[in-house]
Amino acid sequence: MKGVTVSFDNSKNYVDLTLKPAEFDKELNSKALFDRVAEGEFQSLYISESTIKQACDKANHYYKTQDPTEVTERVGERRNAEVEFRIPEDGMSASLVLTAPYGGKMPSPTAIKNLALKNKILRGIGIKRIQNMLIEAKKSPPGSVIEGVIAQGLPPRDGKSSRFAPLVPNALERVLRPQSSDGSRVDMRNLGEVICVKANTEVLRRTPPTKGRSGFDVRGNVLPAKAGEWLQFKMGSGTRVSDHDENLLISAIAGMPKYQDVTMNIDDTFICSGVNVGSGHVNYDGAVLVNGDVTEKMIIKAAGDVTVNGFVESARIESGGDIIITEGAMGKVNDNQSDYSCQLIASGNVHVQHGQGLDIQCTGNITVGRQLAYSRLRCGGAVIVGQIDNPQGNLFACDIVSQSAIVAGTLGAVSGSTLKVDFSPGFNLIIERKDNLDELLKQLRENNLRHKEKIDYIKTKIIPKEMRDKVNEALELLKNEAALLSWIEDKALEMKAAKDNYQNDIKLVANKRLYAGVAVKLNNRNWRSEREYDRSLVKYEAHQWHHEPLTS
Repeated sequence: MKGVTVSFDNSKNYVDLTLKPAEFDKELNSKALFDRVAEGEFQSLYISESTIKQACDKANHYYKTQDPTEVTERVGERRNAEVEFRIPEDGMSASLVLTAPYGGKMPSPTAIKNLALKNKILRGIGIKRIQNMLIEAKKSPPGSVIEGVIAQGLPPRDGKSSRFAPLVPNALERVLRPQSSDGSRVDMRNLGEVICVKANTEVLRRTPPTKGRSGFDVRGNVLPAKAGEWLQFKMGSGTRVSDHDENLLISAIAGMPKYQDVTMNIDDTFICSGVNVGSGHVNYDGAVLVNGDVTEKMIIKAAGDVTVNGFVESARIESGGDIIITEGAMGKVNDNQSDYSCQLIASGNVHVQHGQGLDIQCTGNITVGRQLAYSRLRCGGAVIVGQIDNPQGNLFACDIVSQSAIVAGTLGAVSGSTLKVDFSPGFNLIIERKDNLDELLKQLRENNLRHKEKIDYIKTKIIPKEMRDKVNEALELLKNEAALLSWIEDKALEMKAAKDNYQNDIKLVANKRLYAGVAVKLNNRNWRSEREYDRSLVKYEAHQWHHEPLTS
């Protein structure tokens, strides 16, 4: 371009533009001039487009008026990298905002750290983070803005409250985790030492709360931790605090330990060598331990756990806790499968080593050691056949109503005998509760909105002195109603989550084989296996049952 000179000043840090209107052959285009200046040896420097435009406008005016006055402007310069720090209100982090230099210098990591210290960023600075940002800035175009966290505080870790560690296992835990007899083989008959404990046996220990760990923010302020709390023992029946150790719970009587819901109970235990015609029926307000068999037509009723270290044949056992049968159980079924001679009814879980012809009803899980067939099962949990960590047992020819997974090695049999699983009752109960809660929530919301509108209207009026107490009472009632509404909304969300979790939990898992004749149901959604499958998973998803092979 004629009449245009662009050059460094003597310090080589600035760019000067000289325009000579007398040498122009036409008006200058400021955009074209800017593009020219911003290229070549000046491309890494900061060039001001607005300053170039002002110079061009002035020179063009001189050109049109034939004024030979030269126009000289400083339009560019070297700029070092710019450093800025940002700290959020909570002070738990600090960010570095780094603007890449225009041909200038880049600060060193140490320099940035020193600047951070001057800006009251005293703790949690990471030199490695600063170095990585500087490397990124060097690779970026001039003027690029790089932002990243270079310092982090440490939030305090609150102490843990007292914890309770049972010193004796529940009877069911012993059965599900049998003792090793030689270090490698597991003896399913070996249940460890005697299930009952003697009086003054240590059964539960309370660990002291921890103090927690203090934290800090990037400004160096110490953030104190909240210490854990001492929790009191939930004193179950048959227990007392030790005289010499306030953190130790001991058995006050001889009996069967049962730890549940952070409460240790020692059930007064009736122990016998068998239940038969000679011993008579057992009806006991505590736990029952039978070190032998329960014979045909015998009845056991207990308020606590019932443990049978033997075989049960065509008997009826009712328990306010768990039913544990370390050997098998067997009963007879009439032709239409409506009457079972062996009934196991528990408020907790039921475990049997193997069984046939059983009517099992419980609110918890049903676990079977090896095999279960020709039985009717009603439970509020899962049905697991085989070892808990790797169920490989057999389950076939049963009618099951469950509220969680059915897991076994093989489901069904080669003969094609029907195995029916119905997950509907538990789901319908959740749906009924959810619908009732949603209806209640809808009504409460409408009432609360109407009451709030009336209160807001009253607030716009001048309230007589004799009515102020009534208004304050109404305001308190509205506040209580809002708190109730919030609580109901939380419960509605919990019920929705419970519905979703139920659908995720119900499934059939066959770790070895799934035979034809296995049917699963959730209301009007049904699935039935028409052929034999290898390792399989049948799950409920998107309102349908889906079968897929197990690969892991």
